Amino acid sequence: QERLKESGGGLVQAGGSLRLSCTASSWMTYGDYDMGWFRQAPGKKREGVACINRSGSITHYVDSVKGRFTISRDNAESTLSLQMNSLKPEDTAMYICAADYYNHCSGPPAESNFQWWGQGTQVTVSS
Repeated sequence: QERLKESGGGLVQAGGSLRLSCTASSWMTYGDYDMGWFRQAPGKKREGVACINRSGSITHYVDSVKGRFTISRDNAESTLSLQMNSLKPEDTAMYICAADYYNHCSGPPAESNFQWWGQGTQVTVSS
């Protein structure tokens, strides 16, 4: 059974916006996990984009998205969001949400710190 499921991806022109969502399975105690967004473009390594701690009081971003992307969560609804503004062609990738039980959101997310992964949603930004 999937624990995490992403939605909201699509095709957008450069300068546009998208909002991604990630929903956690009901049997996952969502509030116990730090959460993160990653992205992976064809032929490239998976990159940590943003993370948020379990209460939502701490967030961290990779430099390339600071000021453009905002990560947020709703623990009552077990959902994670990524608001992406001023999108650029280089933001094109599969975006994947992930969960970390061990509280590692102290900087841009590292793949090795996350235990549970969704399947991803594709974001394509045209120039």
